[in-house]
Amino acid sequence: MPEKDGLQNLLANVSLDQLSEPLRAAATRAGWTQLMPVQASAIPYLLAGREMMIQARTGSGKTGAYLLPMLECLDPTQDQCQALVLTPTRELAHQVTGEAELLCGPAGFRTVAVYGGVGYGPQSDVLRKGAHIVIGTPGRVLDHLLKRTFTLKHLRMLVFDEADRMLSMGFYPDMREVQRYLPEHSVHTCMFSATFPPSVLRTARQFIQEPEFLSLSSDHVHVTETEHVYYTLPEMEKDRGLVRLIEVENPASAIIFCNTKMRVHYVTVVLQRFGYDADELSSDLSQKDRERVLKRVRQGKLRFLVATDVAARGIDIPDLSHVILYELPEDIESYIHRAGRTGRAGAAGVAISLVGLTEEIMLKRIMQHYKIDMEARQMPTDDDVAGIVTERLIALLEARLRARDKLQAERSRRFASLARSLAEDEEGLEIITMLLDDDYQQMLHAPVPQPADEPLPVEFTAAPTAGTSEKSSHRRSRRR
Repeated sequence: MPEKDGLQNLLANVSLDQLSEPLRAAATRAGWTQLMPVQASAIPYLLAGREMMIQARTGSGKTGAYLLPMLECLDPTQDQCQALVLTPTRELAHQVTGEAELLCGPAGFRTVAVYGGVGYGPQSDVLRKGAHIVIGTPGRVLDHLLKRTFTLKHLRMLVFDEADRMLSMGFYPDMREVQRYLPEHSVHTCMFSATFPPSVLRTARQFIQEPEFLSLSSDHVHVTETEHVYYTLPEMEKDRGLVRLIEVENPASAIIFCNTKMRVHYVTVVLQRFGYDADELSSDLSQKDRERVLKRVRQGKLRFLVATDVAARGIDIPDLSHVILYELPEDIESYIHRAGRTGRAGAAGVAISLVGLTEEIMLKRIMQHYKIDMEARQMPTDDDVAGIVTERLIALLEARLRARDKLQAERSRRFASLARSLAEDEEGLEIITMLLDDDYQQMLHAPVPQPADEPLPVEFTAAPTAGTSEKSSHRRSRRR
């Protein structure tokens, strides 16, 4: 079995017929005829109780990768919470709950989804009866822990699903607070994420003492730690499209590349008018203004830098999570120059291209020249954005509510009747909407909550296990 850089005990992939009878029966109920790559690679490690960081995108089959092992790791005769799955959104909590009921329900496991924006009653009832698998957003899980409707004293397995999105939603403080309720005994912990930017790597070290890294990706030779995606849209809709993407992605930091200084200025103004912490870097700036912008960049105090290739040359932003190409470059080589500014030092980043109809030929040339398999995605709709910002704002407001003391809660009750009356007519709803928007805009100006600035894990890369066409790499961090 291959070993490299001191990492031992690499496990071979498994097939469906190699699983135990209970796991095969669950797969049959789900209609699976074979395991997906992430399941074939990850299940052996989870069954072995290994602490894992697993890179997997939405739709890759990752949910089954951690649910199936629960059939062997949990005990349906003990009416206690034995597995906790934290998710970034209520939609994902619903989806995971549905799969858990299908895979684990017939084996005697009770599952409950808990998330904000709805009443506590039904969730509390199921929790008090002893749900074995609890799936929910960090904020609402924390609320139930504070209300003592359930306990984590008997927890055996902790899963962070889509950890990168969880951090972008602003859930880091809640995730750390949930940690205070974890039992003293060892809990098998694993983390799934589409990308592993520094924030996710640091978070993993705060929950997992000695994590190993499992990645399934194509063998690209250029900017291998960067995820390449693109959105096709009309040229005249790029400005609104950029805003929608930032709303959904909520990057901790990003460089936005344009081809001309006029476009740099236009994009900067659009972002600033929308409430984002953005500034421009172009040859038109005076030396004083240029130094001011560069100082904010070096100090990590500027969230969005809009620049041309020439202006951004030589700038190195640590922990840059996103690069956004508002326009594709005019020459092929500049793409790698831009995309390579994220995904450094072993951490993963995201390079997003906004592709107008006239730029599709250049996009194909870039993909063919560098053999980059860029992922085409659908531009988020206004409804998609509304759903994301609603969950993000609910999480923020519920966190504030938890932090209020009894005197503050009593003071707030002065406005209870006013709130009810405002909600009853259209003009009152406009007032409430305005207040919520103002609150959310203030949050946009604040830094995205991030883990403490600790050293990143020391990483090792292992050769792929025999018998698989996917390239898997495993990395282990230092013990804290």
